[in-house]
Amino acid sequence: MKGHGGDIYAASRELGIAADKVIDFSASINPLGVPKSVRAEIIAHLSQLRHYPDPSATVLNREIARSIGVDQESILCGNGSTELIYLVVRALQPKRVLIPAPTFSEYERACIVNSPLKKTKSINSFIDHFDLAEKNEYRTNPHKFIDAMTGHNLAFICNPNNPTGGLIKRSNMLRIAEAARETACYLVVDEAFIDFIPRESIVTKVKNNPYLIVLRSLTKFYALSGLRIGYAVIHPELSNAIERFKEPWTVNTLAQLAGAATLKDADYATKTFRIIEEEKAHLEAGFKRMGIKYYPSRINFYLLRLDNASDIVSKLRTKGILVRDCSNFRGLNNSHIRIAVRSRRENGRLLRELAKL
Repeated sequence: MKGHGGDIYAASRELGIAADKVIDFSASINPLGVPKSVRAEIIAHLSQLRHYPDPSATVLNREIARSIGVDQESILCGNGSTELIYLVVRALQPKRVLIPAPTFSEYERACIVNSPLKKTKSINSFIDHFDLAEKNEYRTNPHKFIDAMTGHNLAFICNPNNPTGGLIKRSNMLRIAEAARETACYLVVDEAFIDFIPRESIVTKVKNNPYLIVLRSLTKFYALSGLRIGYAVIHPELSNAIERFKEPWTVNTLAQLAGAATLKDADYATKTFRIIEEEKAHLEAGFKRMGIKYYPSRINFYLLRLDNASDIVSKLRTKGILVRDCSNFRGLNNSHIRIAVRSRRENGRLLRELAKL
């Protein structure tokens, strides 16, 4: 887990300050925090903790189906979408996998951990990387990706991509999904951040495509990372086969209640869209003023390129400010950092510290 952001606990111990005093730009979480509706729902149902969770997450599944317009039997909930990444690979046992670079590292790790080749020297022989070029601002060329899928059993796409923030437009994603069906290559589309631009989702297309699997998260947009809630939308022909490999009770009672409550909170979503738009404009103006290279992002984080990125990461940390060092992403280096969009006060503090450095 050292390769991920969001470890405020290690920083707290290192700096000798309370964890809630750490300003965490390394994890891209909604700056509004946990919705009030979720807090109320959790408090009202604390007595349910003496019971086992509903193993089928029935209420949560129903709310998800209603909110995104899919059949309830296509939904499989998990302990965050990361659990479902590992589950899909474990169930499908692909022989050859295509993964973009740079992108979320858990796709590759899930393939390695679950590979029948993991004890041999040929462990990486079944993973091919689709390199995203910096000169194209790490955008995915859909036509080249379609060509690259040939001969693969499984392909991953993070859309919008983490850590670059780049988006493949819905029309192009639909072309890629159709190509996956035609070539019998399972396509896992990770839409963990799509709630910030929901019109770009292709989740409703799973119904007619047995080779399309869409992963979604409730932890980023609704600031519920500590509860771990995610779900997969899977064609009914495939859903039961994948679910057979899933551990029981991975979505706890409070997570189920919280997830269902968030999906009814339209006011929270509306406020989020406004705040993120305002704060992105504020941050971008600051980056331009300082001459900081940032890559276009449609969501709540930015990938930055700085000559002295490693030094900046270290010095910000001494001030209790965490940013994501991206040097361990395949395809990036120690000139890259990722920063989340946070509140005006926190964003202002970050810009002031960056200006000093």
